[in-house]
Amino acid sequence: MEKRGWGGKPPSAAAPQQPPMMPRKERRPSMFEKEAYAQILKERLRESIHDVQYVEPPFDDAIADIGKEWKSTLAKLKFANSYRMEPLKKFQAYSVEAKVQQILKENLKDVKYDEKVFSHLSLELADRILLAVKEFGFHRYKFIIKVLLIQKTGQAINTASRWIWDVAWDSWVAAKHETETYVALALVFALYCE
Repeated sequence: MEKRGWGGKPPSAAAPQQPPMMPRKERRPSMFEKEAYAQILKERLRESIHDVQYVEPPFDDAIADIGKEWKSTLAKLKFANSYRMEPLKKFQAYSVEAKVQQILKENLKDVKYDEKVFSHLSLELADRILLAVKEFGFHRYKFIIKVLLIQKTGQAINTASRWIWDVAWDSWVAAKHETETYVALALVFALYCE
């Protein structure tokens, strides 16, 4: 009488078949081998966003200080981006405001209001202000310059601007030049880009 297992099939008398031979995988190099260390670091950093410019050879013949050597080698890696979270030189609103006020006064001292002329003049003023602000050397700041030339006809005017920014590093400046026929308002927004 045959015994049947749970599957309901009789046991086979043939020897169990072995799986087909798979080709051997090549052994990964050890991080403790002198020649392979730089290659391993490059492979690990390949998918990251860092650019490795130089890797020094990590180890001497002494195996006892492997941990210290490994940490010191990581400290010697040089990356392309500095990842600064704050500016080297913070935006100085008082000096920029004085410069913008001077530009408005020099360029608008003898100008009368003319609708056709002022459309081009506002663009020229914005370009001059941008060049002057860039000369201050606030690195990694982006500037937005807005120049409004408004004719005086007895009306009231309110201007508003809204921005999402970092209160610690971003800032703005307003400068005004007023004559009998018009008001010139220049706004400079300085946004720090990390």
